[in-house]
Amino acid sequence: MSNRRVRWVIGLVILLAIFAVILLYPLPILMYPGLPFAGLYRRALFIIMLCVIFCLYRIFRGPTAPDRIITIDILGILVVGFCAVLSIPTGRSWYIDIGIAWALQSFIGTLALAKYLEGKDFDE
Repeated sequence: MSNRRVRWVIGLVILLAIFAVILLYPLPILMYPGLPFAGLYRRALFIIMLCVIFCLYRIFRGPTAPDRIITIDILGILVVGFCAVLSIPTGRSWYIDIGIAWALQSFIGTLALAKYLEGKDFDE
């Protein structure tokens, strides 16, 4: 197996382990008995994590570079959604700040990669 594939496999195993920990040991705030719609938040976080796994698969198997760029952009959108869903039950607004910063960084990164694939310089 090539060195690149070994790194991808190690990264995928680490991410799957993180997802397993999150699924098996959910956030304590989601286990609070008086929290309304706790099941909805758990399901939303599970669906977002499932979508992240699909995105990682597409990044790994993407036939072309533009496919991978689009998938990385979708992954950024999922992170923003994860921050938004997490901010509601916890009541902490700084998750929204993280989501906004991530969205801006994802947008700028996507523009830079698109210009690179077009063969243009960044100042054009």
